Amino acid sequence: MRHTLKPLVLFFAGSISCIGLFTILTLTYAVRPPPGSLSKPSEGQTYADILDRHGYLLSLTKKNRLNHKAIPLWKIPELLAHAFVLAEDKRFYVHHGVDWLARGKAFLDNIRAGRIARGASTITEQCIRILHPRPRTFFTRWVETLEAYQLEGKFSKDEILEFYLNQVPFSHQCRGVFEASDFYFGRTLDTLNIQEMLALAVMVRAPSLLSPLVKGDRVNNDLHGRVRHLAARMKKAGLIPKGALQKPEPLDVTKMKIHTDTSHFVRYIKTAFPEEYRSHPRLITTIDGNLQTTLHQLLRESLKYLKDKKVHNGAILVLDHQTDEILAWVNGSEFSSSEEGSQIDAVLTLRQPGSALKPFLYALALENGHTAASIIPDIPLLQPVGHGLHHFKNYSSQYYGPVRLRCALGNSLNVPAIRTIKALGVIPFRNTLRQLGFESLQRDADYYGEGLALGNGEVSLFELVRAYSVLARSEIYREPKFLLPDNRHVRERRIFSPESCSIIANILSDPYARLLEFGGSGLLDFPVQTAVKTGTSTDYRDAWAIGFNYRYTVGVWMGNLDYRPMDEITGSRGPALVLRSAFHELNQHQKTSPLFLSRSLQQIRICTLSGKPASPECPHVVTEWFRKEHVPQRPCNWHQREGEAIVTRLPYQYQDWIEDIGQYSSGSGFSILSDDGMRTRGGHIPQKGQKVVDKAGPGVRIVQPVAGLHIALDPRIPDDLERFPFMIEASCPIKRVEWFLDNERLATTGSGIDRYLWYPNKGFHTMHAKVTLREERNYQTPRICFWVK
Repeated sequence: MRHTLKPLVLFFAGSISCIGLFTILTLTYAVRPPPGSLSKPSEGQTYADILDRHGYLLSLTKKNRLNHKAIPLWKIPELLAHAFVLAEDKRFYVHHGVDWLARGKAFLDNIRAGRIARGASTITEQCIRILHPRPRTFFTRWVETLEAYQLEGKFSKDEILEFYLNQVPFSHQCRGVFEASDFYFGRTLDTLNIQEMLALAVMVRAPSLLSPLVKGDRVNNDLHGRVRHLAARMKKAGLIPKGALQKPEPLDVTKMKIHTDTSHFVRYIKTAFPEEYRSHPRLITTIDGNLQTTLHQLLRESLKYLKDKKVHNGAILVLDHQTDEILAWVNGSEFSSSEEGSQIDAVLTLRQPGSALKPFLYALALENGHTAASIIPDIPLLQPVGHGLHHFKNYSSQYYGPVRLRCALGNSLNVPAIRTIKALGVIPFRNTLRQLGFESLQRDADYYGEGLALGNGEVSLFELVRAYSVLARSEIYREPKFLLPDNRHVRERRIFSPESCSIIANILSDPYARLLEFGGSGLLDFPVQTAVKTGTSTDYRDAWAIGFNYRYTVGVWMGNLDYRPMDEITGSRGPALVLRSAFHELNQHQKTSPLFLSRSLQQIRICTLSGKPASPECPHVVTEWFRKEHVPQRPCNWHQREGEAIVTRLPYQYQDWIEDIGQYSSGSGFSILSDDGMRTRGGHIPQKGQKVVDKAGPGVRIVQPVAGLHIALDPRIPDDLERFPFMIEASCPIKRVEWFLDNERLATTGSGIDRYLWYPNKGFHTMHAKVTLREERNYQTPRICFWVK
């Protein structure tokens, strides 16, 4: 029998020895040595922390990250340190890394509960988990035990406690008591009261569940119950007065500082600067965290107010164009961040800018010899689109006749913008936009057509702000900066002259230049001189407001990221108010200045109607800025004195527009020389009774139909009631027009008549006209082919 048992004993003894040896070797291999210092991150520095310009954390990598915003133990309130020790490891100053008494008690409690109800990790062991994160298993528990003893053997208790208080994790990826104090309460550690310090101490047991930012009575009651329990223990230990926290008040979440979400900006940094993000321990960005938070809250409140108008998303971008630094990169929604569920960055999303591109069109016009006083016709305009016709009109559906460039831009008139891009060419304008940084406009000019002047291409808020900063700097294009310091090579190029930029900025900051369409509400007239432009895309899908003052360029977008239309929200109704509030925040507590105005500009008095130097007969006079080489020399000849009356003579192309306006009462100082009616507004447009004479050169063309036009008859209207107008345009008064259809004379109209109403019939047709002007000059137009279906 003894001979039988002996081999079994030897077998089991050998097995136990092998298992023990294997365990020792495994533990020895798994145990990692303590770091050389606890004042710096130890290892595993794969990605950088991203901070704002003041050093506050914008992003934390979840894997093995340590907080760089560490403060010495002597700066941490003693009461706060005692609270953490008592709450987490009351025998911290007695044990040597592991509290075996607490671990044994926890083991018995877990057996009674039939589950893991509590742990017994010391502060030292929690430091090991921060330094060497591992999956939570029975084996890793023993590895942490050995490493805790090593850590205690190398560092003092105070060094370990200092490291723990600077690195202990809270909710929302926040680490350390310094960041937690700022994140939850918006104050520094030395300003916290007893209740707030104890709340930080108990929160670390379950950071996500006990966060005071989580809504719900159950969470608040649990947090307050634990605070009261810890307070009782601290009173018993004599650490706080016995009369303290007799009736602890609930932590008021509404008064806490809730940091805004900068995830979209952080994602851009990781994409734009991948090498810096991987190779540096920390990246200090140009973002101003306080400004970011303020603007985020401002945008959220505005979106809540506009919720009934079907506005759900928005964005704000702030650029300091003096330093080229991005200060705020804000994405907002009417919903909370957790409900948004969207990774779309509205700052970078391509949307139609509407009229926001017009300042660059008119800046190009100024570069090509136009002036702010150049006259642009704002009269009805038809444009062929495919096989049809598009009738261009202004937002108000009104026409204002001859308007100066200043009024055309200030009032964001569509018809003058189309006429301007026709004169300049789509290709030069598209190329200029590309030079301004609109990289998204990649299609050929033919793809956009003249509608590019009205914003039919898609651009981003980032591109718009970058381009407007060129006007703000008065000629120079520079790339924005995102990091401090930014050692990239500065790319500079001249786009417009300082004189053109100064004039455009002066127009956009002139409240009188926008009176026709925007009125005198003053919403766009800021206390500090600011150039402001709004834009609205088709069907109210996008609303924009862009502005710049002496230092800052700010852009605001509102709309819906799913492209649903808003309920008649324009740039001047939604984003403009946010833009005004943003500039109010930026201008606080600093000395402000007016916009830059080139010293080479010259100011002269001009007639508000003709844009020419004012004569004594001009009834309305304003001052205007000109480049010295573009100052007009000939005085106004649109107003002349005949006896006691002042006669206004306009170019002939405005004749039809005057007749279409209808009757309007005459103003004083003007003689009634004809039955032509014209309304006046703000002194920019002549009044009824003004005589019109020919001042233009000869020229005749067919306005309607256009070549290739397809006309569709309306089945709801009887054919004998449908009429289609044939229309011509002449630069001189018309004496007679012969209208030809399919090479046969259709009709003849008399003096001053430029249209004929035709009863359409189905089929292919050709049309032309023979026109006799009053000077007995005869013209025949080319034949136009069109279809009626």
